[in-house]
Amino acid sequence: MPDPTMILVAIILVAAALVLALVFKPSITITKGGKILAFVSIFIFPLFAGSMGFKEHMERSKRTEFCTSCHVMKDYGKSLLIDDPAHLPAGHFQNNRVPREQACYTCHTTYAMFGPAKSKLRGLRHVYMQYFGKIPDKIELYEPYKNRECLHCHGGARTFEEGATHNMEDGRLELIKSGELSCLTTGCHDAGHGVKDLASKTFWTPGSATKGSTGSESP
Repeated sequence: MPDPTMILVAIILVAAALVLALVFKPSITITKGGKILAFVSIFIFPLFAGSMGFKEHMERSKRTEFCTSCHVMKDYGKSLLIDDPAHLPAGHFQNNRVPREQACYTCHTTYAMFGPAKSKLRGLRHVYMQYFGKIPDKIELYEPYKNRECLHCHGGARTFEEGATHNMEDGRLELIKSGELSCLTTGCHDAGHGVKDLASKTFWTPGSATKGSTGSESP
């Protein structure tokens, strides 16, 4: 399959060549064919290239390495490699419960009709804050994490439906499914990324079969 980036570069080069031809030989626009060429080179090609570039960057912004490329997010990226199967983000990332290349986007996008669009708008706000605003001292979610986002993947799964904690007492599972009892309550999944405790953690190295093989060093 052709590389979209190479296709985009080719379109830009062709458009630039056509525009240069019009600049150095404007008389070609006198004919009908010349007018069509001018329209295509000045309007159609740039519009096409712009739409392809926009799509390419939107797809790239879903990637985990993009999300964790900002300094303030680096510790959140490190938390995905904590060598502890009980650690929620690390367990999901390391066991491919979410696509590793889109881990942040998968978990932090609202699974509703306009969820992806809202996540993109929030992403633009993050970019603005990174370069022009003031990054808050404490990173927090815009709104409490809803059980709906967890159940998008875990709903109906045997480990979820038959989990001992989820069925600790009668009716508990139904409360979780309805959202009345948050998955992020004390004693359940309340730790989050736990970035403040990274210094005391050991980290998993992809491809390593030895637990804690990296010692206490950061990845």
